[in-house]
Amino acid sequence: QVQLVESGGGLVQAGGSLRLSCAASARTSTTYAMGWFRQAPGKEREFVAVISWSGSITYYADSVKGRFTISRDNAKNTVYLQMSSLKSEDTAVYYCAVDRSSIITTQAREYDYWGQGTQVTVSS
Repeated sequence: QVQLVESGGGLVQAGGSLRLSCAASARTSTTYAMGWFRQAPGKEREFVAVISWSGSITYYADSVKGRFTISRDNAKNTVYLQMSSLKSEDTAVYYCAVDRSSIITTQAREYDYWGQGTQVTVSS
């Protein structure tokens, strides 16, 4: 069992930046991919970014490409999401998740463990 705890959310003005962190309770570096998803009120959960276990492969949703950067520190069992040039449409609860397979996927149903989420609110 892996427990995930997100932090770093908050209120920021449009154009600003935030860095989200997701700390895992157990070692997740062994072939686990890790991803970020978000869910805005009244909308379905959507994929944001994913990173391979080694950190060498990353993939982003088109809506955040060029503005968000995912990274991980396996020594700290932590994955990060650096968010820049934030827009009001980025407002959502952000979740990190672990995929125990080594396959990079954007599908939420493929992820095995989820954090509780952290709120990001971007004011325009």
